[in-house]
Amino acid sequence: MSSDFDVIIIGSGPAGVSAAFPLVEAGLRVLMVDGGERQASEAFSEPYLLKRQRDSEQTDWMLGAGLHSLRNMAASSPKLRIPAHAYVFKDFERLNKITSESIVSIGSIAQGGLSNVWGCGVACLSASQLAEFPFRCSEMTQSYAKIAERMGISGSINDDLSDYFGLDDWADEPIEIDSIQRIVLERYKKQRLKNVNWNFKLGRARVAALSKDRSGRKACNLSGNCLWGCSRHSLYSATQDLASLRRFPLFTYRAGCIVDELTQSGSLPGIKIASNNKKETIYASKVLVGAGTLATTRLAMRVLKISESLSVQSSPVAAFMLWIPSAMGKRPESAFALGQLAFTTNLLAQEVTPIPSVGSLFNCSSIPISEFTPYLPMNSRYGIDLLKILLRSCVVGNFYLPGRYTQIEAKLNSREELNLSGQFHEEVNNLMAKGKKQLCKAFRTLGAFMLPGSFNLAKPGADLHYGASLPMRLSPVLGETDANGSLFGMQNIHIIDGASLPSITEKPHTLTIMANADRIGQSIVQELQKSIHVEG
Repeated sequence: MSSDFDVIIIGSGPAGVSAAFPLVEAGLRVLMVDGGERQASEAFSEPYLLKRQRDSEQTDWMLGAGLHSLRNMAASSPKLRIPAHAYVFKDFERLNKITSESIVSIGSIAQGGLSNVWGCGVACLSASQLAEFPFRCSEMTQSYAKIAERMGISGSINDDLSDYFGLDDWADEPIEIDSIQRIVLERYKKQRLKNVNWNFKLGRARVAALSKDRSGRKACNLSGNCLWGCSRHSLYSATQDLASLRRFPLFTYRAGCIVDELTQSGSLPGIKIASNNKKETIYASKVLVGAGTLATTRLAMRVLKISESLSVQSSPVAAFMLWIPSAMGKRPESAFALGQLAFTTNLLAQEVTPIPSVGSLFNCSSIPISEFTPYLPMNSRYGIDLLKILLRSCVVGNFYLPGRYTQIEAKLNSREELNLSGQFHEEVNNLMAKGKKQLCKAFRTLGAFMLPGSFNLAKPGADLHYGASLPMRLSPVLGETDANGSLFGMQNIHIIDGASLPSITEKPHTLTIMANADRIGQSIVQELQKSIHVEG
């Protein structure tokens, strides 16, 4: 059986585009398919604070058609309530046949996937964390450098988090921080000299956002529009890479395709897709699955006919708000609206080794007050009055634990739907309580006070850091993959997204997914070129 393509890639998100580049650069014929949802309108360019003051029609983008934002108030993240982002999440569960109980299950069939709405946090795994991968650490280091250079990263500065993030050799200088977080950072620098043994480190966040112009994208201009959509394309999205890939003559992109099933004819893998109400099967020498951990897990379980449940990891995350009294009376400030400062701390639990945790601090100016009122220990009406006074002197933060502390089970039902159920590990509440106590103490020393009732643990899965359902192992068994993401029990089907990671750490995981996909893409080039040479 012949094919028009050497490689088929499912998904145009960060994993898909990262695997595609080494393939097309080697002259291979690549087909990429996805659901193809796209944003209906361009992001606005006027700074957020000015638009809130001047726009008489702001209900159109604040609430959306059919009061989209209000109808989604129960959603786990503000991103899910932004009307302009509705296309990112549209129909993901229904079209991928995923159901969930007691956990948040989110994905995307849009061009670029969830990279259209991510927080842009990036980090390299440490040597000890990479030791869990079934290949040499140096292979990931090379791919980290390649991906970081392509996507554009800012935050390079010699601070207490340089070693933790491991990115400064490939990053540009940081984006300017707001005056409130500058107060916190300067106090930390002074206090650190007195507290060299602190179990708390603070520094600049490393983010996939531009501090200088690059390849047609503009540097961040502190508009505060990060949550609503960046018209300057300062924030990295896989759609930018997709546009570059489409310039290669042997690269084919097909939107509007939902892959319902993987298949195999001899050693030749294929995909069964529904497109324009028609079903077809396409074969290639290799199929790379990067549909997002949840959708990828269903496709793999179905083709392998796995009846047992598989585990999925997801990082427990909490949110909180800090009040900095010395910043009272400051005017609203237009600023970068994603992570500006980051912090790490280690939690002592029943385990011998301290448990690492990480978080970031965010400017509040471009987040609606309604996002904060549910977490205050008072009636919403009075909460709004309080926040009108306090919000200009506040920052919000998040706090992540490793993914092994979320226990999610994935199982196919009789209708071949993927059912997800789960809960946090029994130790999570205790760890979060310890984390809250440590953060309160550390930030209080810096003149920042956690507002009562503001530290809240999100539902399992709300972090969107899903992974490790089909983990890479040195000697894989059914439901696992090898060092190149090859699915055990099948030929020439490779898992390239978060599903193939051995585990989910507390760190942001997108850059690691991309680097691993790039590494797999390079290995496939070598394999296919060797095969062509032998046949020739």
